[in-house]
Amino acid sequence: MLSNSCRYGIRAVIYLASQSLPREKIGIKKISNDLNLPTPFLAKILQQLVKKKILSSTKGPHGGFSMLKDTRKITLLDIVNTIDGKEIFTNCLMHNGPCKCVDQNKKPCPIHKDYEEIRANLIELFSNKTIYELEIKANKEDNISI
Repeated sequence: MLSNSCRYGIRAVIYLASQSLPREKIGIKKISNDLNLPTPFLAKILQQLVKKKILSSTKGPHGGFSMLKDTRKITLLDIVNTIDGKEIFTNCLMHNGPCKCVDQNKKPCPIHKDYEEIRANLIELFSNKTIYELEIKANKEDNISI
C-alpha cells in the first residue's frame, strides 16, 4: 500500500529519532549504509521531510540530517502525507482516482464497503501512532528492525 519512498522515509525518520542526539547531524551515507538503502534515492526522500519541517539538514563535510520536530508530535500520517500524499486514503482500491466516499457521482466498486472500514482503520492508526512510540518500540525489542 505504501510506496517504497514512504517506507524508506518512515524507516529513516525512526532511525534518526533513535540515533541522533539533539543538534547532532547524521550524514546521508551513514543513514543509507545502516539502513541498506540507496543513497541518492534516500536523500531525495529526506529532502521532502526537510521541506515539511520534520527534519533539518545541513550541507557540507559535517552536515547531515537530524530531527527538527519533537518525535512525540510526528505521526505516521505526517510522514505518509508528506511522501505519498493523501491518495492512499482517498483513491479506490480497484480504480484510478477517488473512491465513492470522496466522489459521490461514482458507483462504488465491488470491494468499496470492505475497504471503507480498512481505510478508516488506517487513518486512525496512522493518526495516532507517533514516531516516538515506534522509536521506543524499536529500541526495546531487539527483534524489530528499521
